[in-house]
Amino acid sequence: MTLDSFADRFIDQARKFLLADYLPKIERCLDQLSDEQIWWRPNEQSNSIGNLLLHLSGNARQWILTGLGGEVDKRQREKEFAEREGIPASELLRQIKGTLQEVDDVLAGFDRSKLLDLRKIQGNDVTALEAVFHVTEHFSMHSGQIILLTKLMIAKDLKFYDL
Repeated sequence: MTLDSFADRFIDQARKFLLADYLPKIERCLDQLSDEQIWWRPNEQSNSIGNLLLHLSGNARQWILTGLGGEVDKRQREKEFAEREGIPASELLRQIKGTLQEVDDVLAGFDRSKLLDLRKIQGNDVTALEAVFHVTEHFSMHSGQIILLTKLMIAKDLKFYDL
């Protein structure tokens, strides 16, 4: 495998995880829940599914759209966790889908020869490869939390193998 083919494979797999694996699972969860359930939190130290969705969108925008795509960083991380119930599930889903489509567009057009170039993201020097890896693993972790919270609330199989 050449370095170019590795870079292509890495980016293609990240895009697939984000859009074809994590997003459909999140959608399946949201389809099962009311707006009230999406904003439920087991305690004040935990996040609701709504907060996690805002956080995933903010993180992906900062790391990919700003870090790799050159957009201005407008992230307000504290607001992602401060929201308590003002945004309906349909709007949260629209936001996360829109963010992931923008992320996919940046990744599809990203110059693979720049994967090892350094970027300044959240005050840290990271390679573009690290940024893509971070967003992918970050989405995986919080998607798992969304799945767990959904299963705790509805107590049924989400049938992910049917997706």
